[in-house]
Amino acid sequence: MKDNRRSPFRDAGLDRNTAEHVPDTPQTRSPSYRLAFDDKEFLCREELRPVRLQLELLKPEMLLDENGVVSTIVLFGGARIPAPADKGNARTETLAELSRFYDEARSFARLMTRKSLATGNAEYVVCTGGGPGVMEAGNRGAEDEGGVSIGLNIVLPHEQAPNPYVTPKFAFNFHYFAIRKMHFLMRARAICVFPGGFGTLDELFETLTLIQTGRMQRVPFLLFGRDFWERIINWDALREAGTISPEDLDLFRFVETAEDAAEIIDNWDPAPARDDIPGR
Repeated sequence: MKDNRRSPFRDAGLDRNTAEHVPDTPQTRSPSYRLAFDDKEFLCREELRPVRLQLELLKPEMLLDENGVVSTIVLFGGARIPAPADKGNARTETLAELSRFYDEARSFARLMTRKSLATGNAEYVVCTGGGPGVMEAGNRGAEDEGGVSIGLNIVLPHEQAPNPYVTPKFAFNFHYFAIRKMHFLMRARAICVFPGGFGTLDELFETLTLIQTGRMQRVPFLLFGRDFWERIINWDALREAGTISPEDLDLFRFVETAEDAAEIIDNWDPAPARDDIPGR
């Protein structure tokens, strides 16, 4: 929550404004004279990467805390999956078939947002990557119900803006993928993964690894669309090869509909933490 402590020291914002009105001299025009925290070129130096990492961790954390967000429902999924109304323009036949998951993501977000509204938008807040496709569907479903939702965008080589359904005060932008993924999981009450590509697979496997190794508490981990996930990942081959344990396949569940996912979340009984995990 907002820190209301008063400091006896002069406010940094006040000094920044004062520094903008100093006399114009060769000395004050020198880059060395700029306040360090207000010097964009200085903050972007290679040596300042640790500071930028810290800032990127702190900013969303502080704003979400100030707005009372306690827990989230995370939706991962493909940016290329079209809304059913647009499936005629899909690049492939498979993408057109997968368009049904746009509606499932939207319906699921509606169900979770109803629960969120009952908590004053503190719990069960829908959180997506803020882009198109499944992400748009999640934010859209939250808006349908009059609730709020989070969008964690990232700067990409191609121009990108948050989808129009992200709650503006919860629209964040990232430079570091690693910090963005931390924010996805820091408040996660459930992880819901819809069909997607490399980015979705990265998010899926990193999260599963954290849970598998005990670095993250178990939460409902739901894969929408058994047929899709069993076609692209041979889970049984991993188990048979011994590269994962048989019980690792219990870390996630397949679901087909928004109602299936909501029922699992409503009746979630977490398994006890595993203390027998061998070194991996």
